[in-house]
Amino acid sequence: MENGPLTFLFDCSLLILMVKEVHAAHILVKGEGKAKELLGKINSGESFAKLAAECSECPSGKRGGDLGWFTRGKMIREFENAAFDGEKGKVIGPVRTDFGWHLIKVLDKK
Repeated sequence: MENGPLTFLFDCSLLILMVKEVHAAHILVKGEGKAKELLGKINSGESFAKLAAECSECPSGKRGGDLGWFTRGKMIREFENAAFDGEKGKVIGPVRTDFGWHLIKVLDKK
């Protein structure tokens, strides 16, 4: 079979399926507006970790939002899907869960 777009898509699908763990940080706030405001600050160059420490309503904020490594099935579904689908080094969100609104930074994958 000749290499082409379908082969590329198949190869990318395999890479996605091979991700077993994600290392992520997050900022949790009550409102979507606040999450969007913080995302704007991050996109303007402000430190994700600093904003997590100052603004996150999750105890992980004290660690810059760092949640450590986790596997599928450990986080609430919406959060987990965003983290596993997200690109390393990028900030995803706002993502709504039962806990509030999250900005998720994918630190690493393996």
